[in-house]
Amino acid sequence: MTTTQVRAACPLDCPDTCALLVTVEDGVATAVKGDPDHPTTAGVLCTKVSRYTERTYHDDRLLHPLKRVGKKGEGKFERISWDEALATIAAKLKPIAERAPEAILPYSYCGTMGLIQGESMSSRFFNKIGASLLDRTICAMAGATGYKYTIGGSVGTDMEQFQHSKLLIIWGGNPIASNLHFWTRAQEAKRHGAKLIAIDPYRSLTAEKCHQHIALLPGTDSALALGLMHVLIKEDLLDHDYIEQYTLGFAELKQRAAEWTPERTAQTCGITVEEVVDLARLYGSMAKAGEPVAIRTNYGVQRVHGGGMAVRNIACLPALVGAWRHAAGGVQLSSSGSFPTNKAKLQRTDLLKKIPRTINMTTIGDDLLRPASAAFGPAVEAVIVYNSNPLAVAPDSDKVMRGFLREDLFTVVLEQFQTDTADYADIVLPATTQLEHIDAHTSYGHLYMMANNAAIAPLGEAKPNTEIFRLLAAKMGFDDDCFKDSDDQLAAIAFNAQDARALGFDWDALKQKGWQKLNMPDAPFAQGGFPTPSGKCEFYSAQMEKDGLDPLPAYVAPYESVASNPELAARYPLAMISPPARNFLNSTFVNVKSLRSAEGEPHLDIHPDDGAARGIAHGDMVRIFNDRGSFVCKARLTDKARAGLVVGLSVWWKKLATDGKNANEVTSQQLTDMGRAPTFYDTLVQVERVSA
Repeated sequence: MTTTQVRAACPLDCPDTCALLVTVEDGVATAVKGDPDHPTTAGVLCTKVSRYTERTYHDDRLLHPLKRVGKKGEGKFERISWDEALATIAAKLKPIAERAPEAILPYSYCGTMGLIQGESMSSRFFNKIGASLLDRTICAMAGATGYKYTIGGSVGTDMEQFQHSKLLIIWGGNPIASNLHFWTRAQEAKRHGAKLIAIDPYRSLTAEKCHQHIALLPGTDSALALGLMHVLIKEDLLDHDYIEQYTLGFAELKQRAAEWTPERTAQTCGITVEEVVDLARLYGSMAKAGEPVAIRTNYGVQRVHGGGMAVRNIACLPALVGAWRHAAGGVQLSSSGSFPTNKAKLQRTDLLKKIPRTINMTTIGDDLLRPASAAFGPAVEAVIVYNSNPLAVAPDSDKVMRGFLREDLFTVVLEQFQTDTADYADIVLPATTQLEHIDAHTSYGHLYMMANNAAIAPLGEAKPNTEIFRLLAAKMGFDDDCFKDSDDQLAAIAFNAQDARALGFDWDALKQKGWQKLNMPDAPFAQGGFPTPSGKCEFYSAQMEKDGLDPLPAYVAPYESVASNPELAARYPLAMISPPARNFLNSTFVNVKSLRSAEGEPHLDIHPDDGAARGIAHGDMVRIFNDRGSFVCKARLTDKARAGLVVGLSVWWKKLATDGKNANEVTSQQLTDMGRAPTFYDTLVQVERVSA
């Protein structure tokens, strides 16, 4: 028996981007473990990825091309050859590309976070066609936009510094489920005397283990940040020297924050005045005493109407108290802006003859049903889905389903399993998993460039995304040299060449080691140097004003709440959020039996008072509904959900859910205040008991 160990990287949409060691015995991957030498992974993997071989060798893996033989949505297919599959696709796409190339739409996201198997050869293919561009906004764009207006880019506190913090505010995240290696550092900080505070409408696994949990109403985070500013300024818990040297617009901010008294803030957020005042005093006084205070905010904050503004407001707080002076202070939303990537060269945007229209992936339900018009352009006639599962993850799910049911829509899905979306495909192409292909990775939670080596040969007839798009390009008659680049060649140009050389970057060396840390300062903004137009933290943003937004921190109310829409709230009085389930990652792993068994079945957490008012007992089946749709699951009466809030941990595959539906039946296609992102957590519903 020949045993080897291969260096790899976790491809999933998680800030941890773990370094993996894959044990291979006679060509079979037998174990996936965390690299003990990688400082952030430290040999530890989440439950999901530690079972990655179970996913790779799953009995239901798609191993051959398939052609639909039943009705769309039935999931009935027959096996065909690669030649037939590619010829069928090219025959459908060629006349559309000649007549109306924008009628072809790619639909992809972060099924893999890899630079190579994500948007490299695929982007070249669609750019050559002139297909519609996809606005990939379904996760992070609202927060990233608000943060950029304030800080200048996705740069913040190094995850390896958080264990030295003395106060850690975990705002809008559940790192036990979705950022495990940050949580280990938070626990270390706690052991050394740090105080941990969770701000979250739901008492998550993380909130339960913090010293304090502030359960504000969904969509009111921006108001809470303004209330904290009010107290910090009124009680002079400020770093005046830092404000003077390294910020812009404090005088204007002071006027705005004066409007947000603790009383107004508490009423808006549904919390107590004491919670507002005490948090501000703790944060400001500890910073003034010279102790490192840090905020780890996550994307749960920004999935509401005012999500971009919420992140912007939070990002102002460290500059007010001078928290950036410390390596273990400041704030982290994402570290993705730290990496020297050359996406233009990787994706070959120069192949575009003109700039096509852009379709927002969040509004795919409406856009697939939209007829041709002068404003919209041609109706969508073909969709190629890869690295995503829109039938499960996109909002307003009934419209998404109706769009994919169109008989005149040609749909191709690249997949590892027969997902909800694959059931609606005309052609399904088998894709490799992370153990079967090469990739290069950045991270949005730490500062390491990562390499993924192929540990095993592709199973069956599965092919990497890159190879599939090379083959499709050839069938379409594209003979540009860029379609001949190998995965190794793509990886070598994935990082910006000039900046990478300064970092001592070399792809061959990275493959051997598996990871390499960026050369970043421990405290990136200790002396200002923000990547904003002014070089300062911008409390007042001229760019926001130019973009038609309020240039100062503000409160943007939810679309769906008593305050903003009382008539709607009278009919649908419960707010609903649908954060990730611990054992799934978006819709990945839902079909892995051991993980699905651990998760149990779809359920809705509802406060006992809200349950009693509706005659709902623990364990009853309930229907959750609004004007957009409904789904059925089992009720769990618990005070983890504050009164007036219900929580449906997600995202279940529809076909594996109780009634063939999931939480996105009731979510909206409304977009955020900035960043064109979705408002999954800006949802009002009613809940009723249903007969068994």
